[in-house]
Amino acid sequence: MSEEFYRMKRLPPYVIAEVNAMRAAARAAGEDIIDLGMGNPDLPPPPHVIEKLVEVAQKPNAHGYSQSKGIPGLRRAQANYYGRRFGVDVDPETEVVVTMGSKEGLASLATAITAPGDVVLAPNPSYPIHTFGFILAGATIRAVPTTPDEHYFESLERAIAFTVPRPSILVVNYPSNPTAETVDISFYERLVAWAKENQVWIISDLAYSELYFDGKPTVSILQVPGAKDVAIEFTSLSKTYSMAGWRMGFAVGNKTLIAAMTRVKSYLDYGAFTPIQAAACAALNGPQDIVERNRELYHKRRDVLVESFGRAGWDIPAPPASMFAWAPLPPALAHLGSLEFSKQLLSHAKVAVAPGVGYGENGEGFVRIAMVENEQRLRQAARNVKKYLQSMGVNTGAKSAG
Repeated sequence: MSEEFYRMKRLPPYVIAEVNAMRAAARAAGEDIIDLGMGNPDLPPPPHVIEKLVEVAQKPNAHGYSQSKGIPGLRRAQANYYGRRFGVDVDPETEVVVTMGSKEGLASLATAITAPGDVVLAPNPSYPIHTFGFILAGATIRAVPTTPDEHYFESLERAIAFTVPRPSILVVNYPSNPTAETVDISFYERLVAWAKENQVWIISDLAYSELYFDGKPTVSILQVPGAKDVAIEFTSLSKTYSMAGWRMGFAVGNKTLIAAMTRVKSYLDYGAFTPIQAAACAALNGPQDIVERNRELYHKRRDVLVESFGRAGWDIPAPPASMFAWAPLPPALAHLGSLEFSKQLLSHAKVAVAPGVGYGENGEGFVRIAMVENEQRLRQAARNVKKYLQSMGVNTGAKSAG
């Protein structure tokens, strides 16, 4: 009896888990760890959303199986969101499916449309499901850059010209996790034209659609005329409404991809708990002031992070969107590599971050910092980091960090 399972052999060690295990052990030992590693919101959902959950959960008939593709009211609510936010008309019956978070949705779609040996173009660095969802489905990954510049499109052309079999799927994620990079509509216009010319499906992950800063709203690929001919897009309530643990997301776009994904999901699940779906309707249809409040809060945290860590001797570029900062290792410690640096930061500064190499080999030299602690804790993290850097002989300057 073999214990060498095919799909397990295709999964490398999850290096981020090493830091997570260290963090858990330190907390179990009573240490105060400032956790900036996982993108886990520390804020509650709006009260009216929780009230709707409780209200529907108290109904005797709300506890049976739900609908795998999502209850009709929730699909309509998501279609309405696309209409008012992006000016995109969406058919809730054929162009929307509810997912248990973006992660499950991406994995279900990969299962639905990927054949063994298919080549998928995915960004490197990227959120792990963007590659491993397809690897688990039997695909081969060819990496493309994350930065949306001319080099990006050159890499797409090389992939088409020199890859056998030709790539059939392209994954994009803007605002990017982990790099926080963003794009404008002209990028998507060019990308859609390229996809149509080369007969490539586009899968867009727009999980951070509402976390943008400096007055520059994010855009959807579906805003491009004709994009639904080749594209499907995933969004989530996790960050927008602080509902990460509720596992509520959506796929919107191309009818063929939506139908394939819906069919696979019908074999795998009965959908999320109906009261959760009803509460998700309340989030999308109800007052939207929390969206702006959360955006302002993360914006302030971003500014505190960049300012206080900079004064501590670690210069971090200000992310234009998302809840993450993509931070190059301090030059004097770059030789440690992102994993060892993250371990030392946890052990000596009591600050947890995610090593960049966990998001792909091109993430080496960086760490991802999640802005999921309040401003006071971010300033405390900066003070701890400054002491660590000084202990390593790094010149942190004369200013105090906060």
